[in-house]
Amino acid sequence: MLVFAFSGWPDLLLVIVGMLLALVGVNVWNLARLRSMRSKGLAILKEAQGKADRITTEAQERANSESERIRRETEARLDGRGRELAQREKQFQSREEILSQQLQSLSKRESLLETGQLALAENQQQIKDQTAAVNALIDEWQDRLAGLAELTQAEAREELLRSIERDAQRDARDLTRRIVEKAKRDREEEARRIISIAIQRYAGDHTSETTTASVALKGDDIKGRIIGREGRNIRAFENVTGMTVLIDDTPNTVVLSGFDPVRREIARESMERLIADGRIHPTRIEEVVGRVSSEIEDRVLKMGDEVVCKLRLSPVHPEISKRLGRLYFRQSYSQNVLDHSVEVARLTALIASELGANVTHATRAGLLHDVGKALGDEIDGSHAIAGAEFIRRHGESDEVANAVASHHDEVEYETVLGILVSAADAISASRPGARSESIASYVSRLKDLEEVGMSFAGVERCFAVQAGREVRVFVRPEEVADDAAYALARDMCRKIEEQVQYPGQIRVMVIREVRCVDYAK
Repeated sequence: MLVFAFSGWPDLLLVIVGMLLALVGVNVWNLARLRSMRSKGLAILKEAQGKADRITTEAQERANSESERIRRETEARLDGRGRELAQREKQFQSREEILSQQLQSLSKRESLLETGQLALAENQQQIKDQTAAVNALIDEWQDRLAGLAELTQAEAREELLRSIERDAQRDARDLTRRIVEKAKRDREEEARRIISIAIQRYAGDHTSETTTASVALKGDDIKGRIIGREGRNIRAFENVTGMTVLIDDTPNTVVLSGFDPVRREIARESMERLIADGRIHPTRIEEVVGRVSSEIEDRVLKMGDEVVCKLRLSPVHPEISKRLGRLYFRQSYSQNVLDHSVEVARLTALIASELGANVTHATRAGLLHDVGKALGDEIDGSHAIAGAEFIRRHGESDEVANAVASHHDEVEYETVLGILVSAADAISASRPGARSESIASYVSRLKDLEEVGMSFAGVERCFAVQAGREVRVFVRPEEVADDAAYALARDMCRKIEEQVQYPGQIRVMVIREVRCVDYAK
């Protein structure tokens, strides 16, 4: 047993050593595994930290961009509100100025009325005094005639009455002639004053537009797609819109030509949408043109209603609103007809207010005076008469219809509205820059008028005023006498007629002023 025990010690030692080595290996393996797990944990933690940093950065960037977008939108809203408030403030200021001018005009009329009443009372008293004096004179003449002619009192009275009747008839004829001449002068002066006030109180802008529509292209390669295979796309477009499509050597441009301005606008917008979409074929063309036509019709009706609302008129028939909206796409001598109609409405209202006429009816007649131009193929003959019949069928009064029909003197005036509309139409058409005349030619004409005025001897200053319709000439009183001033005005008119091209007529006013100043010491 001892031998066996002794002989087993090496094995035991080997077992113990093996166990120790196994424990050491396990510990080393566990330590290595722990280190590996720790490094993996650190890597996972680092990756998580990086992801968290990226998420935080992205969230911060999104928050910054969102706050910047909100700031821009807020600033845009504030700017829009500011512009709207400024525009409303300007409107209120213009209305206050108009009201103040009207109040001043009313005060002047009241003062003139009071002055007239006082003068009338004085005239009545003078008439009474003169009547008493005439009666006394009649009695005196009766007594004288009865004594001198040996006539009875009845015969003397009859002879005296015949003499007085002849003298009264002669005086009445002279007085009538003077009154008629003065009324003519006052009427012309008052008409000039009212028209000049209307021109000065109203100022409008006009832009010139062409009668063709141009569509810009991003490149010339799109022209082939517009034409299509064997020209089927361009034929389909022309058949649907009724416009002529001109594709020439002009780079990056397609021209649409046609007489109907509304159909031309439909064709222009349809072409732009087809080019932007890129799908150009007959079916797509019909679809886009149909959609655009519907949108244009809605826009035309809305524009007509907006014009009526802007002028503060009661609503008109939808058909009339539609025709008013169509005037926006029509030009007359490069003047937009809808803008011209609005301007005529305002000018007619201003003149009517000066004359004491119905301002609402005047505004309505001025706005509708050219509505016949929007009827197109529906009418034959004059647009004024056709427009009057059209608005009469749709509920407008006979007074407004007659003003529309008579503004070109094709029918007789039944009321003063026709005359006012005709005058406002002429003012709007002849204003500088309203039609084909450019601002350069207008300024050149004013300069020519002033140069003609300054070319005469004795002229100190010369100004072209009232939009070139009046020339005011100030002369030196020591060089030009009163009689010579009339001759100077006449000679100046002749020279203007010979050298200057101008519409209508020009009034020449020569002003000679003498100021005598002295000082008491």
